[in-house]
Amino acid sequence: MNHDDLNHWSKRAADWATAYHKGLRDRPVRAALVPGAIAAQLPATAPEAPEPMEAIFADFEAIVPEGMTHWQHPRFFAYFPANASPASMLAEQLANAMACQGMLWQTSPAATEIEQVMIGWMREALGLPEGFTGTIHDSATTATLSAILTMREQATAFQGNIKGLNGMAPLRIYASAQTHSSVDKAVRVAGIGQDNLVKIPTDASFSMRPEALRAAIEADQAAGLLPAGVVLCAGGTSIGAFDRIAECIAVAKAYGLPVHVDAAWAGSAMICPECRHMWQGVEGADSIVFNPHKWLGVQFDCAIQFLRDPGPQVRTLGLRPSYLETAGREEIVNFNEWTVPLGRRFRALKLWFTLRAYGLEALRGRMRNHVQWAQDSMEELTKIPQVRITTQPILSLYTFALEDDAATENLLNRINDDGRIYLTQTRHEGRYVIRVQIGQFDCTRADVMMIPQIVAELIGQ
Repeated sequence: MNHDDLNHWSKRAADWATAYHKGLRDRPVRAALVPGAIAAQLPATAPEAPEPMEAIFADFEAIVPEGMTHWQHPRFFAYFPANASPASMLAEQLANAMACQGMLWQTSPAATEIEQVMIGWMREALGLPEGFTGTIHDSATTATLSAILTMREQATAFQGNIKGLNGMAPLRIYASAQTHSSVDKAVRVAGIGQDNLVKIPTDASFSMRPEALRAAIEADQAAGLLPAGVVLCAGGTSIGAFDRIAECIAVAKAYGLPVHVDAAWAGSAMICPECRHMWQGVEGADSIVFNPHKWLGVQFDCAIQFLRDPGPQVRTLGLRPSYLETAGREEIVNFNEWTVPLGRRFRALKLWFTLRAYGLEALRGRMRNHVQWAQDSMEELTKIPQVRITTQPILSLYTFALEDDAATENLLNRINDDGRIYLTQTRHEGRYVIRVQIGQFDCTRADVMMIPQIVAELIGQ
């Protein structure tokens, strides 16, 4: 295959993509397959000779779409969305065509400088104060790992990277039970250890209790342990919980601890000024992560980490051997030094295209619709006698259940086997509950209102 062939097949792929998106509502959201069904359709070994692209594309059409869970389906209400607006898809095509490696400024000046400008655009759009800078990671998991590695180094006077943690007092990271499992993964990867991630009790709103945070820090200090940092939750994955950001930051700062705020999903909603009270005080954080690839319409992967001062993170993660130096430009920004991987994709391009193609006000309108439609669908569910709303909507996320776990799990399985919508589960206060999360880029109110309709149908059967 050469570039002339690529030109032909790119047009063919674009036609396929148009038909695919137009037909999504007619497909089941989740693939109705058993494990191994796709692999069984592929040869066991790679071909020795080239195969015609016509055959390859035909196999793609015959095998792949039916084996996918369709994340761009307008009735995908599971997990959080991984939205891909058409403008974002176009930018991704262009980035793929250039296939740049953005590890240094000199290897892709436009990639670095557009990223810097996009961080500024998003800082202003979310209402964060001047002074915050940042970078784009692949996911919030990497951003959180970067923040916790930085906490580790600050707590050890930047000796952890050099000498390791042997012989040092155990480090302690504090987080709410509502924080994402990426925090657990980060303390493991950072060498801090799962046992040293302290889950702080929450209040009736499932928010971290500031007084409990203070007590945990003081108890660890008294025991000869070394508090290293605090991770706060702004829109938890399970039920959408928010910690009491301002109060918890005040406690952390009283003990000189850095704070990372995980707003991976809900951070996008902060382009709406009426939502910003939910993370009041966030300007006091040292690190904040949110994923434009969730609710904002920017194709995966694109996670922004805002930093009050990038210095400690660059000192933690940056390495500059001679082959990565830019002669005469020692102070230039090289974003590989702000994160874990050396290699970097041109993620800022799809953010630039999306913000320009839709504008902030249209994106706000989409989110406001999703929040209202979540409320509307929840209210319809309350009219079904067997249904109990277990958590009220927080932005566009709520949960419900039936009389017991077995009945709830059975209902969820039937919903997803039905195929018209896709929901997922979580455990809340010991109960198995069904999550409803509205946020797919192209969904309509009619799509959302199928949730209570389908639940009523299946319960009535």
